[in-house]
Amino acid sequence: MRDATDITALIAEELYCEANILADEVRAAFAPAASELMPVELPLRRALECEGLKTTTRIMHVVAWLLNHRAFLAGQMSDLQWQRHTVLPPDRAPVAEMMDLLDLPTQSLVAETQRMHARIARLDREYRARRIPPSRTIGSIHRRLDRHFAQR
Repeated sequence: MRDATDITALIAEELYCEANILADEVRAAFAPAASELMPVELPLRRALECEGLKTTTRIMHVVAWLLNHRAFLAGQMSDLQWQRHTVLPPDRAPVAEMMDLLDLPTQSLVAETQRMHARIARLDREYRARRIPPSRTIGSIHRRLDRHFAQR
């Protein structure tokens, strides 16, 4: 049985459902918005494409993290697999000038994905801080190697 954590299977499942709903909202907001009918040189189209890509990527990173975490909690991934493959990439902030071109509901949706990413990033940092023993950190490995080669 795995160690008890504050990220329970129920919490992971609820966050996963929330992220999927958000992903559907992102798709609905950005997919039809930057249509082929809109001129390429139009600043609004560029803003929709750029911020849509960042927003979609942000929420997909969250969904991937949650899928991996659910698999880990279900015993389908080892600790080592989780540590290696469940890394949440850092968020990329929207460009203010492009955000100003978007309507308020779309701006609000982008902000909601940023908040969701920040929540998962906090959970990830806290979980990793508790799960990864200090002896297995990269700095620790470097120190052990230094000591080993210093003795020769």
